[in-house]
Amino acid sequence: MGRKRKGRNISGWLVVDKPAGMTSTAVVNKVRWAFQAQKAGHAGTLDPEATGVLAIALGEATKTVPYITDALKCYRFTVRLGQATNTDDAEGEVVAESDLRPDDEAIKAALGQFVGDIEQVPPKFSAVKIDGERAYKLARDGEDFEVQARPLWVEELILTDRMDADTIELEMTCGKGGYVRSIARDLGEVLGCYGHVLLLRRLWSGPFRAEDGLTFEQIEAMAQSPELDAYLKPLETGLADLPKTQCTDVGLARLRNGNPGQVIASDLDYGEECWAAYDERAVAVGRFKGGELHPSRVFNLDAPNG
Repeated sequence: MGRKRKGRNISGWLVVDKPAGMTSTAVVNKVRWAFQAQKAGHAGTLDPEATGVLAIALGEATKTVPYITDALKCYRFTVRLGQATNTDDAEGEVVAESDLRPDDEAIKAALGQFVGDIEQVPPKFSAVKIDGERAYKLARDGEDFEVQARPLWVEELILTDRMDADTIELEMTCGKGGYVRSIARDLGEVLGCYGHVLLLRRLWSGPFRAEDGLTFEQIEAMAQSPELDAYLKPLETGLADLPKTQCTDVGLARLRNGNPGQVIASDLDYGEECWAAYDERAVAVGRFKGGELHPSRVFNLDAPNG
């Protein structure tokens, strides 16, 4: 018999407005402690110096993390023109400089190269793995290595402000795996002036918005109290981008055991991914085939929702 997990059997999503200077893992640990939860995880890492939306899943909601990770996200970031750093942000050492300062029209024209399906090389100081090692560890050790380009979907990239000749503000909406630092670096190279990120804030991630996020101070003040529980969003929030079906009584019994179960659906294509609900609670996620949901993830209905 497996050892029983310590903590509360609680499920749901908490939106945190992450402060600068903390890792995403540290935020997860703090939230887990604040709820005394058995299990917690986050949907999409933010750099330690970045702020904004960090969505934390508790309990059964951790099974919906991939759907938030894959969702569109929006970032607002400030770029320092005229300097390149080895980390592509203000934490690193300046490795190249230029006196060139492009005007707003040149910047807007260059941004078009970074919209749509693009190939992006992650920063060397990032968590991508190179032959099993984290790139940032290799970079810190002074190793010579190359990071392979990765595909990225960029929905929108716009110039929102020009504070001064050296500083611009951009806003980007993109898919999974986007590195804002790479955008700043590559834009600077295209413009011929270099560039790196000064400030970065994630405005929203899928259904979660920064304005709905709790600050660290609020979380600590309400920790381990019913007041904090009231801010927990249902695990179903993490399934907002998937079609919803209703499972029958017979389907419920089969799905709970991990078997294909009967669902009531309309306008779904054969093989389409969707989720099934019973009494408005998520039962399973899977593929719709011939009137049944073939589950890939099954939720424990006995676990309390937020």
